[in-house]
Amino acid sequence: MASIENKVENLIKEKVETIGYELYDVEYVKEGKDHFLRVYIDSQNGISLEDCEKVSNEINQPLDEANIIADQYFLEVSSPGIERLLRKDKHLKDSIGKKVEVKLFKKDEEGNKTYTGELKDFNEEKIKVEEKEILRKDIAQIKTVYNW
Repeated sequence: MASIENKVENLIKEKVETIGYELYDVEYVKEGKDHFLRVYIDSQNGISLEDCEKVSNEINQPLDEANIIADQYFLEVSSPGIERLLRKDKHLKDSIGKKVEVKLFKKDEEGNKTYTGELKDFNEEKIKVEEKEILRKDIAQIKTVYNW
C-alpha cells in the first residue's frame, strides 16, 4: 500500500500546493470490502468543507488518468484534524515540543503499551517522549494530543 500512497502523493502534491494547500498525508486502506484513498490537506487558515471539495475536484481527473489504483476506491479529502497522526519524519519534526500519544504494538518491558508526553526528539531508529526513548519499530501509532 505504501508504494500506492507514494505514487499518489507524487502525482497530486504540486496540484494541491498550486491551489494553496499543504498535502499533509495520503493513506490508502481497505476497510471491509471497500478501498479508500484518503488525502489529508492543511492550511494556515484551517480546512473547510469547501476546501476539501476544491481539492477533490482538482485531483480527481489526474488520479483517474494516472490509473495508479487498480481497485475501485472511494476518494476522501479532509483535514488531518486537531489530533493528527504522525506518520512521516516531517510530521515528527513539526511536532517536537508538542504533547503526543505513542501506542506500541505490544506492552514493553515496563508493562506499558501507551506513552503520553512531550515529543523531545527523534531519529531513524527511535523517538524520545519526555525521558523515555522508544524504538520506532515497536510503535503502532503516534498522534498529537489536544488538551480539551
